Amino acid sequence: MSRVKGGTTTHARHKKVLDAAKGYYGRRKNTFKVARQAVDKANQYATRDRKNRKRNFRALWIQRINAAVRAHDEALTYSRFINGLSLAGIEVDRKVLADLAVHEPEAFGAIVDQAKAALPA
Repeated sequence: MSRVKGGTTTHARHKKVLDAAKGYYGRRKNTFKVARQAVDKANQYATRDRKNRKRNFRALWIQRINAAVRAHDEALTYSRFINGLSLAGIEVDRKVLADLAVHEPEAFGAIVDQAKAALPA
């Protein structure tokens, strides 16, 4: 039986890692061993930060909603506004509320009024 060398497979595997390391600085972009470590770490960061991005956007939406609610009515807070929405039976998520607050202030004001009316005095 003839000998099979693994050069083609190894070359393809190395090329895949080195292509992923394009743009890196120093030996990280052209030495397989160092590039593999850098690419693996980059993939770990990417996986972690996909979760963090969702967390950050939710925090941003909450800040925007809070600012818009307080601009509409100084006595109303974000927490009471969300409570009023649930009591009024309005099911709109924070992403849409934040978008309304920025781009459609009149519509957001109507929602704030409905939420405020649903709150117990």
